[in-house]
Amino acid sequence: MLNQYETVFICTPVLSEPQVKETVKKFKDIITSNGGEMVNEENWGMKKLAYPIQKKSTGFYNLFEFKAEPSLIKKFEIELRREERIIRFMTVKLDKYAVEYSEKRRRLQKEKTENKEG
Repeated sequence: MLNQYETVFICTPVLSEPQVKETVKKFKDIITSNGGEMVNEENWGMKKLAYPIQKKSTGFYNLFEFKAEPSLIKKFEIELRREERIIRFMTVKLDKYAVEYSEKRRRLQKEKTENKEG
């Protein structure tokens, strides 16, 4: 049974854009190579942190929404902890209401961008 999860992680601000993309790809590959399925991926860019972490006040935020076996989450989080480029992360299991909400949010976001273009 695949559950749906959402992980937000913050990369250290001293990275260049290619290094951030490389880090994101690494974690996406961990999910897909272990039988997970990516549902959505968002790069929120550099944002100010609510409080300093490791003497840093900004970070590159990324969101992954994916389906996976519960056993994959432990492996995934161990890799996130080991990666020195990641300063914080949080994984949440989505219930059916959260899944509906995130689908609705993505749909509205898509419509918003289509209206800007058209």
